Amino acid sequence: QVQVVESGGGLVQPGGSLTLSCAASGSIVIMYDMGWYRQGPGTQRDLVATITRGGTTNYADSVKGRFTISRDNAKNAVSLQMNSLKPEDTAVYYCSADVVIPSRARINFWGQGTQVTVPS
Repeated sequence: QVQVVESGGGLVQPGGSLTLSCAASGSIVIMYDMGWYRQGPGTQRDLVATITRGGTTNYADSVKGRFTISRDNAKNAVSLQMNSLKPEDTAVYYCSADVVIPSRARINFWGQGTQVTVPS
């Protein structure tokens, strides 16, 4: 059906930068919102940033001014530029894709996650 694949995670020192990338492929009729969520140890999965097909963005308060989300509609891809990283940004980051498939069902697909670690 639809595959969502993230890349770009890793270990970065406090104050550093990292870019996460995500691409969706498969039986995609329409791609609506794309976004990034994160889950730290022992916590729930929380919104980081989302972007609509038209480019409207939404950010968690904790990342405003530091993270920037962008997308390429032609490639069904989304990126997250993360600057001024802090230890509390350490988490597994998941890409989300809100997709209409050929059956006309609208389904939210998730990637497998990519680890971002910022040591204290």
